[in-house]
Amino acid sequence: MKKILALLLALSMVFVLGACKDNGSDYEYIKEKGEMIIGITIFKPMNYYDDKNDLIGFETEFAEAVCAKLGVKAKFQEINWAAKETELNGKTIDCIWNGMTIDEDRLANMSISTPYMQNKQVLVVKAENAGLTSVDGLKIAAEGGSAGANVIENDAYFKNAQFIEVEDMAAALMEVAAGTSDGCVIDYVTSLGSIGEGTDYANLVVVEEAKFELGNDEQYGIAFRKGSDMTEKVNAAITELVEDGTLAKIAAAYGLEDQLIAK
Repeated sequence: MKKILALLLALSMVFVLGACKDNGSDYEYIKEKGEMIIGITIFKPMNYYDDKNDLIGFETEFAEAVCAKLGVKAKFQEINWAAKETELNGKTIDCIWNGMTIDEDRLANMSISTPYMQNKQVLVVKAENAGLTSVDGLKIAAEGGSAGANVIENDAYFKNAQFIEVEDMAAALMEVAAGTSDGCVIDYVTSLGSIGEGTDYANLVVVEEAKFELGNDEQYGIAFRKGSDMTEKVNAAITELVEDGTLAKIAAAYGLEDQLIAK
């Protein structure tokens, strides 16, 4: 009996210690690991691979600069965007840092940094369809769980369109280029680096006359677990990068200086 009681006591101590660790400081948890695991998807100009297969992009350099300030390594991990909150709360990633639009639902369920970049949603089609006046009866793709998906599902402009859910914004562009979708809704910031002359999608354009009410005034933020003390640490690091000109320099390197809020 004494052995059983001792075993039960030992197991209860493991549970208590584990629970304390899980509910403790995110900052200390990440510092102890020596790395911050950053959940991303691949799309230009935020996170993408260059000709040498090195991960580059605005978000990549931004995150690396912040992590350097915090004394930890930035470790990037590709995720399914629709499952981002599950990944975050399950601690397979430590933050979501990939052109994430701030909205009320996300503010209620995650701890989000101060906004750093302006964005909006845009409709992209093949160049020959640039004069499109209606999407009724058309197939329109968007990344699952994205701001673009929200626009297609909830804006009256897309009421009679068919929503095609895909894994990420890169896949949405591929759908349009391949002709398996008639258009896609993506971030304006993504369109700056991913379509048009000099890109892999030179024959894709933004439909300038497409008028929908949702997704016209968005801001990007970095998401941490609800109540995380990492948010404050990252905000302080961002302030330093703004003040020393580093963030503006990174944005300019990717043609995003006009979209930058934190400056």
